[in-house]
Amino acid sequence: MSEFISPRNLASSLEARAKHPEYVPIAGGTDHMVASKDRGAPAGMINLFGLSELSEVSELEGGGLRIGACVTYARVLDDERVASRFPVLSSACREVGASQIQARGTLGGNIATSSPVGDSLPALLALGATICVASVDGERRIPYEEFLLGYRKVDLAGNELIVAIEVPVQHKGAVQTWRKVGTRRAQSISKLTMAAVAHLDDGKIAGIRIALGAVADRTVRAKAAEAALLGQSPNDESATRAIKALAGEIVPIDDVRSNADYRLGVAQNLVRRFVLSL
Repeated sequence: MSEFISPRNLASSLEARAKHPEYVPIAGGTDHMVASKDRGAPAGMINLFGLSELSEVSELEGGGLRIGACVTYARVLDDERVASRFPVLSSACREVGASQIQARGTLGGNIATSSPVGDSLPALLALGATICVASVDGERRIPYEEFLLGYRKVDLAGNELIVAIEVPVQHKGAVQTWRKVGTRRAQSISKLTMAAVAHLDDGKIAGIRIALGAVADRTVRAKAAEAALLGQSPNDESATRAIKALAGEIVPIDDVRSNADYRLGVAQNLVRRFVLSL
């Protein structure tokens, strides 16, 4: 039988992680339980769910928020600061599973699993989030875009734990949009997701971040599309340039949920609609 460790605080959790790098850190366990029948039992687990140091939302200087890695989706949805400052993140968390999953699943778990269809991930990427990881040797802060290394692979050493997500304050006039396309309206695994944040200056796009899920081996920024839009007025002409650029930078896959042509077409439609909404 696998050993199950329940540390009482973050310090003892980091000590357990250093001592047992082969053990699986677990919070809500919603992803791990689904995959357990294929992976088999791990050597052990380190239970992080409910640790006070990882379960709070706190203020950052300048108006950003530090969200503990074990903050649940339900807790995100209950926080008025997240809803008012980062509505794209609230919208993404609202689409995660049923209420039972939202009550157990955590932002840190979604980040650690790093599935290309993880619902919260495009929102965090579009918001320019930073991932905070810690070990007995100290803490590292990594821009989320750099934290993503490949398919279900992140920049996390065997002795480290994800401890928090820092989300910077956004431009006062920024428009934040979240879109999810699935087989049905509720509780479906995404065929494609998009999170986008942009603001205008004198009628032209002065800043824009577009993040897409389920179009690559990880959540990605649509940087060519962003570049095509920066400094442009949001209209049909600029939207057309952006979706042409998008076709040259993403290579969606065929799988059991959808095919590459459909995903590309939907991604282009979502980007066009976002541009015109500005």
